[in-house]
Amino acid sequence: MAGTLYLCATPIGNLEDITLRVLRILKEVDVIAAEDTRQSVKLLNHYGISTPLVSYHEHNKREKTPLLVRRLLEGEDIALVTDAGTPAISDPGEDLVRACYEAGVEVTSLPGASAVVTALALSGMKARRFTFEGFLPVDKKERVPVLERLKQSDCTAVFYEAPHRLIKTLHLLAETVGNDRRAAVCKELTKKHETAQHFTLGEAVSYYEEHEPRGEFVLVIEGADPEELRRERELAWKEIPLQQHMEKYLAEGMDKKTAMKAVAKDRGVSRREIYAALIENG
Repeated sequence: MAGTLYLCATPIGNLEDITLRVLRILKEVDVIAAEDTRQSVKLLNHYGISTPLVSYHEHNKREKTPLLVRRLLEGEDIALVTDAGTPAISDPGEDLVRACYEAGVEVTSLPGASAVVTALALSGMKARRFTFEGFLPVDKKERVPVLERLKQSDCTAVFYEAPHRLIKTLHLLAETVGNDRRAAVCKELTKKHETAQHFTLGEAVSYYEEHEPRGEFVLVIEGADPEELRRERELAWKEIPLQQHMEKYLAEGMDKKTAMKAVAKDRGVSRREIYAALIENG
């Protein structure tokens, strides 16, 4: 009978932020696969856990994934832990989870600390809808579409960032979505010197250009104003000649009446106005 892969959430700072269930599973499994064994051994020593550790990280996942899956198929139970927080979110754990499902191995997640949710709660931003972007891509080709989505979205967005890249990232965000967009810059979450500073992006750039960033950061960026986005879309549509706008929807298979309704909605006017303008323009 195959074993089970346990995704165990571990503290993101304060060592007390761990569940009794996770502690029990870490003691009971055959092995713990850790993103950074040097980091994880501190937690295990703190709680007197002597379960064997193996490394599983971005640079060895191609080699280690089939080995761990084989051990699971042979009946061993394995706990997966990341450096901090919930595994398989913005880390190589997702590859192991996918491989387990493909092999028919049972996977279960033990909830606990998450930097994304902790920062979102601290931010005071709207949390009904949000996007988690992880680290902003270093490659420009990958980064540009992420920033463009952010500019056009009314969802709150959450990013991770390292201290040496923070100022550059804040500059990019301010240039893309505007200096006035509100942001919460959270660092050292759950630790003694935890902070959640609230700025506009322009203010955040100025502050960190004068104060050297230290610690690991989570950025929470407010979404764009929905009304402002609507006005921008309407203005963009109005740049297109009316007949060309109509042809777009007619080419998609709409009848004339439905196309006029769609054009009116795009432009923020009534269908009657569209009809009158089309008649006038012949």
